[in-house]
Amino acid sequence: MRNTSFASMHCSLAQSLELIGDWWTPLVLRDLYLGLNRFDQFVTDLGISRNLLTDRLATLVEGGLVQRTPYQQNPVRYRYELTEAGQELVPILMALTAWGDRWATPPAGQPIRFTHTTCGKVTTPTVCCSECGEALATENVVPSPGPGGRTAPGTALIATVLGLEPKAE
Repeated sequence: MRNTSFASMHCSLAQSLELIGDWWTPLVLRDLYLGLNRFDQFVTDLGISRNLLTDRLATLVEGGLVQRTPYQQNPVRYRYELTEAGQELVPILMALTAWGDRWATPPAGQPIRFTHTTCGKVTTPTVCCSECGEALATENVVPSPGPGGRTAPGTALIATVLGLEPKAE
């Protein structure tokens, strides 16, 4: 259950979290990527309540991350699949999984590995520069205002730090 909505925040991260910012949604997206596509499969794999799963899937469909198509008419049952937007989230989830493998490894060890089909090697997903391919880290990236940069809920501190607004004295 969500306690807070980020819908009014002028921040791309907040808007993203509005769509995927609960504990269950990344796991549903992961299961879709891994090949599960039916409601009962998610319930069985995740142990999630049917009401909560119904809500999460509706949010993902409404947000354009997942589409549903009927595979049975009487009663109507749906198959779920990632849209293009949902597919673009998968590498982010892979990178978060790699972070978990490093900093929050389950007691039995790394539960999943990713193999890059282009080279055939097991890979550790990373976040890289879209221009040069170098891995991004806090020490080699400097934020700057974007075209929508302004002081607004969720970005007031960022605007001040990045020089969009005079600093309070």
